[in-house]
Amino acid sequence: MAKRKKKSAASKKSSTKVSNQLPRRRRAKVEKALEEMENPLGALKSNKKPKTHRFARTRTKAADMRTIRFPLLETSMGDPWPIRVTVIHGAKPGPVLTLLGAVHGDELVGPMALTHLLGSSFCGTDKLLDPNSLAGTIRIVPVVNLPGYRMRSRYFPDGRDLNRESPGTETGNTTSRVANRIFQNIILGSDYVIDLHTAARGRTNLPQIRADLADAPSNAIARGFGIEVILDSLGPRGSFRRSANEMGIGYATYEGGGANTSDAGAVQVALYGILNVMRSLSMISGKPSRPSARLLAHGSTWIRADQGGLLDMRAPAGRFVEEGEVVATITDPERPGATANVLSPSRGLLICTATNPYVNSGAPVGHLLPIHRGIRAVESMLDSSRQLIPSGTDGEPPWREETEVDEIQVEGEWIEGNVDGGWHVELNSPPSTVSAEEEAAES
Repeated sequence: MAKRKKKSAASKKSSTKVSNQLPRRRRAKVEKALEEMENPLGALKSNKKPKTHRFARTRTKAADMRTIRFPLLETSMGDPWPIRVTVIHGAKPGPVLTLLGAVHGDELVGPMALTHLLGSSFCGTDKLLDPNSLAGTIRIVPVVNLPGYRMRSRYFPDGRDLNRESPGTETGNTTSRVANRIFQNIILGSDYVIDLHTAARGRTNLPQIRADLADAPSNAIARGFGIEVILDSLGPRGSFRRSANEMGIGYATYEGGGANTSDAGAVQVALYGILNVMRSLSMISGKPSRPSARLLAHGSTWIRADQGGLLDMRAPAGRFVEEGEVVATITDPERPGATANVLSPSRGLLICTATNPYVNSGAPVGHLLPIHRGIRAVESMLDSSRQLIPSGTDGEPPWREETEVDEIQVEGEWIEGNVDGGWHVELNSPPSTVSAEEEAAES
């Protein structure tokens, strides 16, 4: 793992847009982080040969690529659930970037994007990920939660969420042991991690990045991803993101699409975003692309149903809506002809919408970023139907200077400190294999 050095006096004086775009309560934390460390970068022009990369008792030489079977459990009996970890170790020195997919087994955007990334279009001689020209090391894990993936389930076989057990323990429950193996062997040793997710069952996400913007390396890759929506938040307790940040590892979570679905647009945005991050870290050649405008959100508003019945979403994720606009309608088969409209409480951008048609009064149907400033910049990114088309959806996005990006601040707070805190509990809760007593004890 590349060492981080303290910034020189000259670099401290260099201008940055990072802290200027954050609420006052966050600026001090960001400025302190930027003063104390710099983000490790690749050295594309270096003639120095990097050391052999070690992972899971296996060595990968410089300018080499290999795939390693890594068991999630160490056991002589039963299925150890061996996952595939591909290591691309560059010929030039640079940071270690780890890419994760399917931490939740039913979220398929990550496996699809990372499988494409490992294909002949990106890997090989004279390709973007040519080990002979790469500066640094890439570790790619298309499927982390192998048993969940096989079962088409978000959870592990013991009914727990792998992304709520980090950093785990060697002697705990099954999921905790696996979380510990992943954290100790795959996440530790990384300079940066990009974790690819989708919305949970029953909803779909507009492509977005989630990161703690007060953490300098996380801030760097969040911006480096090159898309329009960045949600500034701590990772949920027990998440790999939160544990990694506590260890000084830059970590960004990509969210796009929904569970158990194939979303080609979300996959393409993920691919361009990963390559963008590599360019911004000087791991591969080329200039990173940036959106014309960027939303930095520190809170949100929830759109909720006031009636129960069957939901018909009229405004999809990514739609820019006005205050009072009808975003959904609700009908009740037991009351033919009865209809209720769901209205947007304010002007803003829908970043997530429900796909589950069954709703009760009070159920969330949309996740809205209220926008009161920079309206003209936001509208410049919309199509004729007022839909935001994420950068990278329709081909490689254009390059532009960071100073050309209009940044729009979205004030507010997350419900219970969690970006997804307002969604149905039942959509995220584990199966009944975990007793109420066990859950109470763990909470």
